Amino acid sequence: MSAALSRAVDLSALKARAEATNRAPAPAPDGAAPVAPAGGGGAFVIDVTEATFQAEVVERSLEVPVVVDLWAEWCGPCKQLSPVLERLAEAANGAWILAKVDVDANPRIAQVFGVQSIPTVVAIAGGQPVEAFQGAQPEPQIRQWLASLLDALRDRLPGIRAAEAGAPEPEPEPEDPRFVAAETALENGDYDGAAAAYQKILDEEPANEQAKAALAQVRFQARAEAADPSVVVRADTSPEDVDAQLAAADVEMAQGQVEKAFDRLLGAVRRTSGSDRDRVRTHLVELFGLFPADDPVVGKARRDLASALY
Repeated sequence: MSAALSRAVDLSALKARAEATNRAPAPAPDGAAPVAPAGGGGAFVIDVTEATFQAEVVERSLEVPVVVDLWAEWCGPCKQLSPVLERLAEAANGAWILAKVDVDANPRIAQVFGVQSIPTVVAIAGGQPVEAFQGAQPEPQIRQWLASLLDALRDRLPGIRAAEAGAPEPEPEPEDPRFVAAETALENGDYDGAAAAYQKILDEEPANEQAKAALAQVRFQARAEAADPSVVVRADTSPEDVDAQLAAADVEMAQGQVEKAFDRLLGAVRRTSGSDRDRVRTHLVELFGLFPADDPVVGKARRDLASALY
């Protein structure tokens, strides 16, 4: 991925643009002193423009990774992702720098990176893009991405170890009592209580991916434990029995027969209509939620579902 990304992105165009801009700065109105671009949220969060990209991103990346956050004011997911990145950048104490780029104000930067949707996050190291992801990700996943990035670059960029050596020991994050309550219910075998607790979190925070994934797991686990394995035979001999198809898919999923479970429900979608089809479709989408969004088996099943519905 890194090699392909480096080949696809040529940052020299931004360097030339910055040099041209810096050689001929625009005059300030009424003879006033020029106003510098606004800074970011702290010492390790900076706002970057086309004119400052070379110095603030490319040159800084020779010492520590620079994580470029491409965002826009109108972008809802950006407003979820950016505060997480800013908080993590400050906590890292300079082991990496967050560079925020407003793509509406700096379209050339977005063009150079080939941005097709935002938010897009690109890590620059040694003057080259090395990793990237798109979309608002859950904080645990972002932390894992950053940890892997630093591990891969620690021996190549001297500033990482220097910043880490001077960083105070991070305080453990307080546990969210809402998740604690849900997990306690789950440990006690109270699936209804755990599901209700996760649903309450989603009612308050519809975009909470951690709660969404946990709710899907709890609902599936409850159904799988209650299902009779013999229902698979009943489903195979009675394809019109929707309840049997749903239960059989859960049994197959619990046994690790993922594609078989998906194919069973896709077949049921094609055979049914009205409320029965809605039930099967909803059940299938819930099973999708048990897997990462980029899982190839899920991706194929989603495409097959779209074909079956439309």
